[in-house]
Amino acid sequence: MDNIDVMVLKALRDWRAAGQRALLATVVRTWGSSPRPVGSMMALREDGRAIGSVSGGCIEDDLIARYTQALNSNAGIPDGPPQLARYGVSADEAHRFGLPCGGTLELLLEFNPDAASLQDLVQQLEGGCLVQRAVDCGNGHVALTPTQQPGTLEFDGHTLTNHLGPGYRMLLIGAGALAEYLATMALFNGFTVTVCDPREEYMGSWAVPQVRKVSDMPDDAVTAFKPDARSCIVALTHDPKLDDLALLEALHSSAFYVGAIGSRRNNQARRERMMEHFGETEASLALLRGPIGLYIGSKTPAEIAVSVMAEILAVKNGVSLPQIMSVETAKQEHDVAMNEASTQCAVAQILEPAAAAPKP
Repeated sequence: MDNIDVMVLKALRDWRAAGQRALLATVVRTWGSSPRPVGSMMALREDGRAIGSVSGGCIEDDLIARYTQALNSNAGIPDGPPQLARYGVSADEAHRFGLPCGGTLELLLEFNPDAASLQDLVQQLEGGCLVQRAVDCGNGHVALTPTQQPGTLEFDGHTLTNHLGPGYRMLLIGAGALAEYLATMALFNGFTVTVCDPREEYMGSWAVPQVRKVSDMPDDAVTAFKPDARSCIVALTHDPKLDDLALLEALHSSAFYVGAIGSRRNNQARRERMMEHFGETEASLALLRGPIGLYIGSKTPAEIAVSVMAEILAVKNGVSLPQIMSVETAKQEHDVAMNEASTQCAVAQILEPAAAAPKP
């Protein structure tokens, strides 16, 4: 499944290539609380069909009402240079458009973007390129420039500069049930997913479509995957012969997340093996996550996948999570609490007979 930006741009490309009028709305500024972040995009076709979002729904409804022929035969999507539209300036507008209290957002509306430029952009994004897209708000001219460094959206009132692609990628080591749930969640979150497992009995029963399957040894698969800053590698086999070498390759890459399933004891044993046999250190293993996931008391493969996907998204989005949410810390505190409760129960059992004994 494509990420939402590519889905929006593909739909817009197809509409314009078919000669249909359409607009591209991009969130360029926000003040206060906002339902969608800067850079969010929505494409709107002349008949009212829309893809993507710039708010919780009410602003989309207003744009459809203002710019589609289907709802207003005297209006429609105009030609001309881009325009700015601001929503939520007053308290009444914020309430009307469903914006949080004090929320305001500003959109840049591009009318009937050039189909050839959209085709070029989509081709570069599908090829794994990072592209800087600059829009001249005076005349609507668009410049596409390949770049190596991702950046944040910039808008100075005259030029919109946005960095698009490449999409986020996930490499799963092991094709078991947990991997299938995790792959499904990653696809819905816009990741391109590859699963690697040299064991035929596991790979042969893989049932998730849209996932690239690789039967190489996992460390070779990591090397071929060429992890970058938008990649994550997750080891799920519980087999040191498959997981360890793959994790070592991943840790020496630019991947933003590297982790492995397993109990606290198994993860500690893995770290000791890597330090003893492969010359790793506590510092070099600092980025290795395990046990992976956020502590939600998960037991089933589906619940564990939710836990792992939540942690991956938090790291991807730069969210600093409290230590208590880690599986290791939460279970350690749980063990301490259980030991204290057990001790208190034992003491009570000792004291109870003494308290009940008759006084001489």
